[in-house]
Amino acid sequence: MLIALIPAWLIFSQSCMRMRMSDKKAKAEFKEKGVDVSFCDLKVNGINLHYVKIGSDTLPVLFFIHGSPGSWDGYKAYVADPNLLKYFKIIAIDRPGFGYSNFGTAYHLDENARLIYKIVEHENKGKPIHLIGHSLGGPIVVKLAQDHPEAYASLTILAGSISPYEEPKEKWRSIFVHNPLQYLIPGALRTCNTEIYYYKKDLFMMDTAYSKLKMPVTFIHGDKDPLVTVKNVDYGKAKFTNSKNLQVIIIPGANHFIPWEHFDIIEKHLLTLKN
Repeated sequence: MLIALIPAWLIFSQSCMRMRMSDKKAKAEFKEKGVDVSFCDLKVNGINLHYVKIGSDTLPVLFFIHGSPGSWDGYKAYVADPNLLKYFKIIAIDRPGFGYSNFGTAYHLDENARLIYKIVEHENKGKPIHLIGHSLGGPIVVKLAQDHPEAYASLTILAGSISPYEEPKEKWRSIFVHNPLQYLIPGALRTCNTEIYYYKKDLFMMDTAYSKLKMPVTFIHGDKDPLVTVKNVDYGKAKFTNSKNLQVIIIPGANHFIPWEHFDIIEKHLLTLKN
């Protein structure tokens, strides 16, 4: 029976837990809210990059990057928020390896940033671009800014895992990387495991490249985050010494899921970026 269950699990695990919403379903949801969102695909060297956008090209941009695992629809509430749409064009992406952006392939931090920058270039209409990254999206917005500091007006890091020194050891992750055992992990969790394994080393690449970053930076973090310790904020404060304006918002009692459980706090901050 066990021998029979293993192939069944392999088939099932790779067909479930993709953690993404189809464009058709998303269109229907947004239509009910009277929101007209565009669904976009950009090809870069044979890799498909999927994202959504809404708003006029004459407005500054809020550019949302999700964590791991995830997809653009983690920011649905922000994409459809009438308060934000008064002042911003909004873009939310499927990061490479997730959603409909070459699903199932894990990328190193520098590769993620390089591919995502192609969307930034494609959508750049000369207006200020504000990067927002949650969890593993946090180091990605930092890497994007380190690679092209002139391109961004501000960074917002939501429960971001940016410190290489605060990463838990988790040596077990290597067991499921680059060998057949990886396929025992279902869906997007497999990509998640591999890229977290990569990032534990990749974060050290950014450690000495913060001095060029002068744009405003805001950290929003819960002091009870069990997945990404709030000590990452202390690391960030020590690194962003040249930032024109460094803000820290610590949410008492909050866990890792602040984009959804503390929407009001994040929305309030984002509205300050219109000034």
